[in-house]
Amino acid sequence: MNSATKPWTGVVPEADLASFGREFAEEDRPLRAGTRPAILVIDMTRAFVDSTYSTGWSPTGVPAVHANARLLAVARRAGLPIFFTKAYADPDHRPLPAERGRWKLNAAPEPLPAGTPPGDVIVDEIAPQPGEIVINKGGKPSGFFGTPLASQLVHAGCDTTIVTGMTTSGCVRATVLDAFQYNFHVIVPHECAADRSQISHQVNLFDMHMKYADVVGVDDTIEYIHSL
Repeated sequence: MNSATKPWTGVVPEADLASFGREFAEEDRPLRAGTRPAILVIDMTRAFVDSTYSTGWSPTGVPAVHANARLLAVARRAGLPIFFTKAYADPDHRPLPAERGRWKLNAAPEPLPAGTPPGDVIVDEIAPQPGEIVINKGGKPSGFFGTPLASQLVHAGCDTTIVTGMTTSGCVRATVLDAFQYNFHVIVPHECAADRSQISHQVNLFDMHMKYADVVGVDDTIEYIHSL
């Protein structure tokens, strides 16, 4: 990965970079991945991409949608398995407390403007196509927790997951960690992930890169797909 593409450059102190030196591979290293990748698009719904919604953040969500659209166009031409996640099958579902879980949410968010469409819908620009699977993961961060995603990846013969979506520090990171724990190679094209907080985005990308994944540019990811 070219040093100019590292999203944490100038954010992570040199002392922190050096602290990984004895045990972990260097941040500049060749991409290590398998030959049967799948795309996992995490929670690229209106509720996260669009600031109209209390959970959304358009300044970073919209550029991530555009980057995902580029990646998905290449992945679809290559015939890669593609999976999306969202919360519930019914976009109007109102979760019970046990379904929502222990999120630290605002108990009284501002009401949405009248006529606002349901938020738990994957945005039109990257909407799933026939044959692409949507995983309804409920109120938990990881696309793997309590879902059939791992078994479906095994069925598809995948050895690598390319993880994108929102938010980097939340549901993307949780999915990356579980993919790692299932022994999949993990790639995170950083332009295809986004967060409300840029410091959280940058530091979490760095941490995932040094431990669990290869965080690279979307161009590097597309080059990897073409190499297959």
